[in-house]
Amino acid sequence: MRGLWAGLRGDLIVLCALVGWAIAPAGAQPFPSRPMTLVVPFAAGGPTDTLARILSERIAAELHTTIVVENVAGASGSIAGARVARAAADGTTITIGHWGTHVLNGAILKLPYDVVADFEPVAMIAMGTQLIVGRKTLEANNLKELIAWLKAHPGKATAGTAGAGTGAHVAGVFFKDKTGTDFQFVPYRGAGPAMIDLVAGQIDIMFDQASNSLAHVKSGAIKAFAVTSPTRLASAPDIPTVDEAGLSGLYISYWHGIWAPKNTPKEIVTKLNAAIIAVLAEPSVRQRFAELGQEIPPLAQQTPAALASFQKAETEKWWPIVKAADIKPE
Repeated sequence: MRGLWAGLRGDLIVLCALVGWAIAPAGAQPFPSRPMTLVVPFAAGGPTDTLARILSERIAAELHTTIVVENVAGASGSIAGARVARAAADGTTITIGHWGTHVLNGAILKLPYDVVADFEPVAMIAMGTQLIVGRKTLEANNLKELIAWLKAHPGKATAGTAGAGTGAHVAGVFFKDKTGTDFQFVPYRGAGPAMIDLVAGQIDIMFDQASNSLAHVKSGAIKAFAVTSPTRLASAPDIPTVDEAGLSGLYISYWHGIWAPKNTPKEIVTKLNAAIIAVLAEPSVRQRFAELGQEIPPLAQQTPAALASFQKAETEKWWPIVKAADIKPE
């Protein structure tokens, strides 16, 4: 009987090979076999959270699974970073991050993980920019008037940030340096809560992602003074660039990507990347991103290798600048 079974098993293996089947090891399951978690490093309602929620449902549909969005706010996104860095490298936990969480944090904060080495890049998803915005009751109506107002009230104005060392904070530090102004930073658990206070007039200004600010600018709830880019936003062509507004060269790209924990198998990363690329190609997603001031990168820049290369270049660019400015956690 043993000889007969061995022969039958051998024939079955040959047959499966001929028709393209694979004999999986005992206990192995195709990815994803369980619901997934997409960790957002900031509070609900902010720009990064908005992008995550636009993408999560569609990525889940592509992968035939469920994706739960988990907001893990605090410490400029580093609490979420530690959570994902320690997660199982099986693709069930991934994170959305950006210039602040995966570049600036490594130069400013003492972290229990490495912003580069402890993650597997999955895909670049968006290239954004910042807006310089203010409460609607502010006396200034353009960037030159804002700078003059800040100089007339040294140390008294307040600027909301998503925490020490975040993009909003770093942009504010460089703004101070370029303009000779002085104001106070007010840290929040995310850009969403900070925007709530700006709309309410509780703080004066923000250096904020366009995806978080544009809707409020268009509704008249806040004022926009400039775009931190050499070109105007297609979704808000009436907002001048920093060059046009009189502050040449204050360029900041607030890009976003998706990462998995270090040592996530290549085949899982490849499958995740394919699903994200498919979603980014959907016209409805592209339109929604454009409305938020987010540009979807070309297909060649959506690969894991492209994200890794871009993150490395940004690290080499910004770390020396941040360290030279001696930016410290608040």
